[in-house]
Amino acid sequence: MNIPKTSFPRVVIIGGGFAGLAAVKGLKNQELQVVLIDKHNYHTFQPLLYQVATGGLEPDSIAYPLRKVIKNLPNFYFRLTEVLNIDSEKRKIQTTIGELKYDYLIIATGSKTNYFGNTNIEKYSMAMKNVPQSLNLRSLIIENFEDALLTENFEQRNALMNFIIVGGGPTGVELAGALAEMKKGILPKDYPDLDIRQMQINIIQGSNRLLKAMSEKASEKAEDFLINLGVNIYKNAHVTNYDGYKVSTDADLSFESATVIWAAGVKGATIKGLNNECVIERAERIKVDAYNKVKNHKNIFAIGDVACMNVSDFPKGHPMMAQPAIQQGVHVAKNLIAELHHKQLKPFKYIDKGAMATIGRNKAVVDLKNIKFQGVFAWFVWMFVHLFSLIGFRNKAVVFFNWVYNYIRFDRETRLIIRPFKNRNKESF
Repeated sequence: MNIPKTSFPRVVIIGGGFAGLAAVKGLKNQELQVVLIDKHNYHTFQPLLYQVATGGLEPDSIAYPLRKVIKNLPNFYFRLTEVLNIDSEKRKIQTTIGELKYDYLIIATGSKTNYFGNTNIEKYSMAMKNVPQSLNLRSLIIENFEDALLTENFEQRNALMNFIIVGGGPTGVELAGALAEMKKGILPKDYPDLDIRQMQINIIQGSNRLLKAMSEKASEKAEDFLINLGVNIYKNAHVTNYDGYKVSTDADLSFESATVIWAAGVKGATIKGLNNECVIERAERIKVDAYNKVKNHKNIFAIGDVACMNVSDFPKGHPMMAQPAIQQGVHVAKNLIAELHHKQLKPFKYIDKGAMATIGRNKAVVDLKNIKFQGVFAWFVWMFVHLFSLIGFRNKAVVFFNWVYNYIRFDRETRLIIRPFKNRNKESF
């Protein structure tokens, strides 16, 4: 991998997401050699992926080069590769470009879409966990309307304009709101010869309310916002199958749709090599102690979505969201430095800063520790927090300009088919 030999301890960080970058920043200016590894050369601001998918933002406005993060940090290196295996006995990792030894390993690989073993859903539905998937979804959405213009079959046209979102968490709710706004103000102008009123946006939620992790007030208000935007909401129902055309559920519901977007769950993106007792099977998260150390491994840490710390407040692990990942990344860096100086490690304590979700123009819900609010003010708070959290001045400026332009013009300029998506479902029509 062409990493220089050094007398400093080598820390290898796998993953350039929120957790990995927080650890990188926490380890700067130390007598360490730090190697950051990721299969992409950029960090993705995942909370705004849905805006890329719906044409609100360019993909490069929510991505930031990883090499730019470490460019002024001595003894920091980045390698573009995928880790295949961890050999904990020999303290080395195997990647697609070679092997690398480590003194300390930090696993920050994040999460991936969880299809709960349903291969049909995995094959035919659309996920939205990274930039390429968001671009695929954007292309498919636009291609569906182009195809709807051409078909004379009424059922096919309806299926092409029928969107199923599985999962009523923040991703599902925000995506449904964005699609509803497209239906209201953009698509009728783009397709005047197509009856956009036939477009249906459906959320299928397995529990009895949307935004299950937020307060009941936030759930109720989000549902009201979506209903007013024309979104159909089906609760207490689980999608059991999708063959590319028909959506089946365990309730008295079925749909015909060319687009099913799977936002119903995630699981840890684990790496081969760790013993079975280290990994929780169903969630595929790595068991860690109060210091984020992997079970039975003194020099391997796991942080963020892939880590599961069993504590009284979170017996199933911390929420798989950005804030726990960032806080664990900062904390593990401090503990690693403390260990190098033979000091006492401190247990991780998650500080819940709240949760929020936007449902569209002037509509959002915010749950903070001591206050909960919804509506226009919540929407401004949501925008400020997300804008402030983006990495890089350019990205902040571009996103802010896009939001202002879209708000004034009620438009989404990037509804482009840059990379056509090969729709595997078309043969079913």
